[in-house]
Amino acid sequence: MTQSGGGVAPLSDTEFRLLRDLIHRESGIQLPDGKMSLLVGRLGKRVRALGLPSFGTYYRYVVDHPETDEVVQLLDCISTNETHFFREPKQFAFLDEVVFPSWYAEARIGRRPKRVRVWSAACSTGDEAYSLAMVLLDHFPPADGWHVEVLATDISTRALARAQAGVWSVEQAKHIPDRYLKRFMHRGTRSQQGKMRAGAEVRAVTTFRRLNLQAASYAVVGLCDLVVCRNALMYFSVERRGAVVSRLLLHLAPRGYLLVGHAESLARVTNEVRAVHPTIYQRPDTGISRRPEAARGSRRVG
Repeated sequence: MTQSGGGVAPLSDTEFRLLRDLIHRESGIQLPDGKMSLLVGRLGKRVRALGLPSFGTYYRYVVDHPETDEVVQLLDCISTNETHFFREPKQFAFLDEVVFPSWYAEARIGRRPKRVRVWSAACSTGDEAYSLAMVLLDHFPPADGWHVEVLATDISTRALARAQAGVWSVEQAKHIPDRYLKRFMHRGTRSQQGKMRAGAEVRAVTTFRRLNLQAASYAVVGLCDLVVCRNALMYFSVERRGAVVSRLLLHLAPRGYLLVGHAESLARVTNEVRAVHPTIYQRPDTGISRRPEAARGSRRVG
């Protein structure tokens, strides 16, 4: 058993297995046996807030009362929301030096429209999504006729609320290049001293929505030029990882790019994309759309 404190009975091995299996069914997230303390630490506060005496009682509450949507609260507690601006700098360098110049050149000769759609598929508190919005607006300025869209999704409603608020400690600014910081972020004054807020320009192109990557299908309209799914696949079993990647690729345009985390690889997960750089994969242009109805219709993200 693992102690919980605060009047809640210790977590038993049986209760851990029940909750672990429930979390896996609902989200695909795997908790190994050594994560009992982590579960107690993250879930204990929620159990106490509901006034329940044990984790077993909480499990029964979640299962027996689906109308309360308590499973969303459970997954909020379990989700890891570690992120920061411009994470994976080598990926941003590849976008800056290779991908974005090619898109711009193709638009100049009429090979592609002046439109870029990006999906941050595990956006956490929004740092990644706003980072993408900043670089896209810099490379593809609306003043030159470009239309930029960033869809940002996550399973955690708590993380999404922080993302939509778009407010951070100024300490987070250390990860943002100066030219982006000055253009796209506002430093707080008076009651907001010590904080910074995302400016209107990046907010206007970024949309946040809850989405469970474990769902059978994703409510994403049309195709994306770039899909970023960093440090989420590692939490899934091999089988579920392959299913998630397959669903992500349904929304990736031919010749579009899929980015994963530095500790992740798609080498044994799918053969539908090819590696063009460490952790960066491109979907080949076969000339055949996997979703012709989406290709013909509106390509709006979200």
